[in-house]
Amino acid sequence: MRNKATAVADETTSTDATPEAVTDRAPAAAEEIPDSIDSAAPRGPAATMAAAVRDGSMIPTEILDTTLEQITADSRKLNAFTVVRSAKAKAEALALEQRADLDALPLAGVPLAVKNNIPVEGETNLAGSAATDTGPATADHPVVRRLRAAGAVIVGLTAVPELGLWPMTDGAGRTTRNPWNTARSAGGSSGGSAAAVAAGLVTVAHGSDGLGSVRIPAACCGVFGIKPGRHTIPSEVGRDSWAGMVENGVLATTVGDAALTLSVMAARPDLADLDPPGRLCIALVVAPPSRCFRVDRNWTEAARTAAAVAEAAGHLVEPAMLPYGESIIPVFLRWLVAGLRDAAALAHPERLQKRTRRHLVLGRLVQRLGLVRQGQADRVEARLLEFFERYDVVITPALAAPPPRARAWHTRGWLANVIAGSRFSPFTPLWNLVGWPAASVPMGMHPRSGTPVAAQLAGPPGSESILLRLSAQLEGLHPWERTAPRP
Repeated sequence: MRNKATAVADETTSTDATPEAVTDRAPAAAEEIPDSIDSAAPRGPAATMAAAVRDGSMIPTEILDTTLEQITADSRKLNAFTVVRSAKAKAEALALEQRADLDALPLAGVPLAVKNNIPVEGETNLAGSAATDTGPATADHPVVRRLRAAGAVIVGLTAVPELGLWPMTDGAGRTTRNPWNTARSAGGSSGGSAAAVAAGLVTVAHGSDGLGSVRIPAACCGVFGIKPGRHTIPSEVGRDSWAGMVENGVLATTVGDAALTLSVMAARPDLADLDPPGRLCIALVVAPPSRCFRVDRNWTEAARTAAAVAEAAGHLVEPAMLPYGESIIPVFLRWLVAGLRDAAALAHPERLQKRTRRHLVLGRLVQRLGLVRQGQADRVEARLLEFFERYDVVITPALAAPPPRARAWHTRGWLANVIAGSRFSPFTPLWNLVGWPAASVPMGMHPRSGTPVAAQLAGPPGSESILLRLSAQLEGLHPWERTAPRP
């Protein structure tokens, strides 16, 4: 059984494939779908695993044993997990096997990782900080409740930078590394979740996205990541969390698994339907939000590749310019105040990292001066709504450069972190400012860094299904290596 579980998780993964082989590889053959499963159900390692549990050919406890073995063997190299729930997860998997509705659960027996910044009953929500002393959570976050109800087994909590503020994931004695090149960062702030998925430790993971914190690490690590729009999934803490910019999302090795998991988190089964969309009008935008940002040509090429694949699928693609306007300023101001609410509840604020303390000082100044105003975001959104009267989807580079070096960024100054983060991730924050859905889709490998490149897909409110369907089309025509080669 363990060998079978490993085979399901690793299917279509070649551990000795070169980047060129990955780019040119033909789509995997369609899998045989059991009679008991809807033929329209999305397929992927997690979906396949759940189908096997439902029909009795795999057992949740044995799947979990395999997963825990993989985490134990590989996670210390990557520092993807801060908590591995071995005993608790085994008890949950055993209880799952006794459920009378096991044959109807969409995520039956699927081991799933949760970013350590939302409540998981019995676990302490550290949010990447030594200043936290809240004690174990007494109840699950609504997202976690829905995942458990669907049959997922919460195998562990993944690493996050302090208060989720930083685009690289590291802390005292811990730097989360990229499975494709461990000298590089996995990105942030959902870097632990991305590293766990890209390394094949789990097939799907929860993440949260405040300025790109799902899409940035997904792009760094070569997995699919999606941030839904506002009001699609219960938010991290509340609507005022992170000035309204943060949403819970999903990282997975395939679009199908992400769509299935997102449908559970949103309580919307329709999101799991990946039938091809109708003919779309797509804007290709490669220019960054400001001339201050330089874009690595390999990341520009990732966007162009996605556009070419979309055009080959029958969609209309046009080069265009996004009306970014002054969006950089309201994004930056909101980021400065983003951690104030969480910091106010800390038991030991004196333990905060130096970069975070500086950030909070600046945030309090911005708050005191009243520099964050709703009208700033409203003006940006009005221009975008006008732009999307013509287009259904926009494609941009997901990032502007490869991920930074994996190092102790928390020991460096605030400005050094800001410069490093803004240089490689200028494309993602706009969609948090307006609260619209966006996704990162792998598009090959960077020839110098040895890490993946990706395109970003974004659309207007309510376009989650379109983005998922288009992403699935891109995956089918331009598939990616699901996990990094194991050393």
